[in-house]
Amino acid sequence: MKFFFYESPFSQTLLKLAYSCYLNLLWFVCCVPVFTIGASTTALYSVALKIVNERENNLTRQFFKAFRENFRQATVLWLILLGAGLFLAGDGYILYHLFRSSQGAAAVLWTLVSALVIAASIAYAVVLMYVFPLTASVVNTNWAMLKNSFFIGTHYLFCTILTAAIHFAMFYIAVSLFTPILIFGEGLCALLSSYLLAGVIRACSFDPTLSENDRNAESDDAESNEETS
Repeated sequence: MKFFFYESPFSQTLLKLAYSCYLNLLWFVCCVPVFTIGASTTALYSVALKIVNERENNLTRQFFKAFRENFRQATVLWLILLGAGLFLAGDGYILYHLFRSSQGAAAVLWTLVSALVIAASIAYAVVLMYVFPLTASVVNTNWAMLKNSFFIGTHYLFCTILTAAIHFAMFYIAVSLFTPILIFGEGLCALLSSYLLAGVIRACSFDPTLSENDRNAESDDAESNEETS
């Protein structure tokens, strides 16, 4: 019967699935106004990273605490990325029709421009995958968040590919195989991605000037502040 003990891998897996389902519900509800998608996603990753680091306490309280604390910056970043995404989508639509209606040198020109747009779209996707987990984990300016998201995503390319694969797999399964999996949706994607991103973010936010005792003290202070807030 140890199979069903709380500390058993089976029970912990079921618990994590329950967490992801609940977090997905919180994320979806807080995304409804659309302009809050950035703050909601940041809060989601904030809690998911705490679960990975085994520092989860009250999921609801932690989620809305992160939502409030990061609302302004996450919303600004989301609106910037939303505008950039709409711009790239519009460019792609226009270029597609120009390419289909062109021949000769014009077709070659539009092919080159399309390649640039595709490269920009890939860079955009990399930033989108990292900017909200970073916002949930470190303090920095908006420009630094966007820049660091790109550089971290391209430096840790294997992690980036796996994170993208997780989201693509969820989308494919939901659309083609088993739509009810959406009950886990972005909550499960964020939790699985956090197992990959936790080490990357920890490595990128590492301060070599601090001793091990100082880092442990900072971590303990952060946890005690969360418990008392």
